[in-house]
Amino acid sequence: MKFTRRNLIQAVPPFALSACVSNPTTAADLVLIGGDIHSANANATRHTALAIRANKIIAVGTDSDIQSYVGPNTRRIDLAGRSVLPGINDSHLHLLMWALGQPPFSLDLTFPNVKSIADAVALVGEQAKQKPKGEWIFGRGWDQPYFSEGRPPTKQDLDAVAPDHPVALTEFSGHAIWANSKALELAGITADTVPPVGGVIVKDGQGQPTGLLFEGAAWVIREVSPEPTVEQNKAALRAGMKELLSRGITSCTVPGTSPDILQQMNEVAAEDNLEKLRITALVRTPDNYDGLLRVLEGFDQIEVTNPLWFQMPGVKIMGDGIPTGNKTAWLHQHYVGGGNGSLLIAGKTDEDRVAEINRMIEHIHSRKLQIGTHATGDRSIDTVVDAYLKVQARSGFSDPRHYIIHGDLVSPQTLSKMANAKIGANFNPEIKHLIADSQILSIGALRASYEWPYRTAIDSGVVVASSSDAPVTYGNWMQGIATMISRKGKQTGKVSGPEQKISLDEAIRTYTWAGAWQDRAEQYKGTLDVGMMADLLVLDGRIDEIEPDNMHATKTAMTLVDGNVVHDQLG
Repeated sequence: MKFTRRNLIQAVPPFALSACVSNPTTAADLVLIGGDIHSANANATRHTALAIRANKIIAVGTDSDIQSYVGPNTRRIDLAGRSVLPGINDSHLHLLMWALGQPPFSLDLTFPNVKSIADAVALVGEQAKQKPKGEWIFGRGWDQPYFSEGRPPTKQDLDAVAPDHPVALTEFSGHAIWANSKALELAGITADTVPPVGGVIVKDGQGQPTGLLFEGAAWVIREVSPEPTVEQNKAALRAGMKELLSRGITSCTVPGTSPDILQQMNEVAAEDNLEKLRITALVRTPDNYDGLLRVLEGFDQIEVTNPLWFQMPGVKIMGDGIPTGNKTAWLHQHYVGGGNGSLLIAGKTDEDRVAEINRMIEHIHSRKLQIGTHATGDRSIDTVVDAYLKVQARSGFSDPRHYIIHGDLVSPQTLSKMANAKIGANFNPEIKHLIADSQILSIGALRASYEWPYRTAIDSGVVVASSSDAPVTYGNWMQGIATMISRKGKQTGKVSGPEQKISLDEAIRTYTWAGAWQDRAEQYKGTLDVGMMADLLVLDGRIDEIEPDNMHATKTAMTLVDGNVVHDQLG
């Protein structure tokens, strides 16, 4: 049976979930004994053992409870005290972008692999020696605050080693590109080029482009660079999913991609392959209403084969930028050094842009589609939440589960509005770890400390899902857990916003149940209760005995998806 986009948002999974323990006289296929099992349900229930038959959990409890499910063909795993969690639901992960950003598709420019401009230039130079002249060189992950030179990179740095190759190196955040002269030439970027709305072409004292492009200006480079083939994309998706499964990630939400890429994901999800994730994906709209209509025409043509593995419930809107040195998030109060940023929506004035995003949200909601809007600055968040409230107040679309993506500087007052209207929030603790120290330079100490206010949001009653935003980060959810409970920055180790710390159980729930809620899938994934799908991970240790500073190094010893062991280091 095929599920079209139109019925997915109300679709009931094609199986019934039991609310009680299955008949113990029927043996399990697999039992896990002697562990520290976190259900991640509302009561934070803990067990020592569980049993699985086919693709579901059929029993949870003590070791003695589960012994009755052991038959002659049951695989029995002694956990030796290790922790078991529901499979991680990375609820904002750019799957294809992340996969294509890994070697061999792209240079790895992340810290500590790259600690300086010179390090990045050396890697580009090696690529230039191996590639024919004129072939593009791509890289991803550079982060200027970590550059030992203490200055921004320039096109001249790259020109010195790759004058005949167009070079496009994407910043860790994905919101900036460092390009060489050849790439700028192909993109037609000169001293006279007017950037797209909200975009920035950084220029030197003589008015010439330096090679740094922010937001929409970076897309000008992307539009002229070659696209991977369909088969290259699918190969990257398969490799990426296998790697994520090895980290205990069993589900992800892919935010904002084209109808063509959605169809490719749909096809990969339908393959007879055990090593795959459950994918929820949003189509990305352009920055205007007319563009939205065109994108939805392609969106409507996609037929989803199996909504348990792939679903596309709605649309992502790119509301503003980010509140870093780029200064592209829209703020009520000035950045350090001035400026407020703006919406990245078409329009000549703030009023025009607000009207346009309201029009877009109204149309998407009228189609009964879920909306995830990228909004990081407090002014953009307020604008989007007010737009959500307006459409929800006069519509028959019940429980749309619209949400704010990132929501860095969401205020306590707005969080209360969100809780009352069941508007979700998607926070990024790994990014908090990366930028907690440097953020002070952009928005000051007070706002930097408050950024991603977990404690306030959860206490307000907002459903808060945590995600990596990979490839902005490495995708290490254990580092995310550590940051939520410690709030430490990577550069200095200082605590940023101690009043916003949350507990271990709360942190686990943001990576499991909350992501399932965002996906409208909490009835079959996100917790380790009877009747739920057997998507889970076994850590190589007991999570509540690991110091936060050491969590990032903790490995996943086993991963199960749909009852199948897809990663096994236990033997």
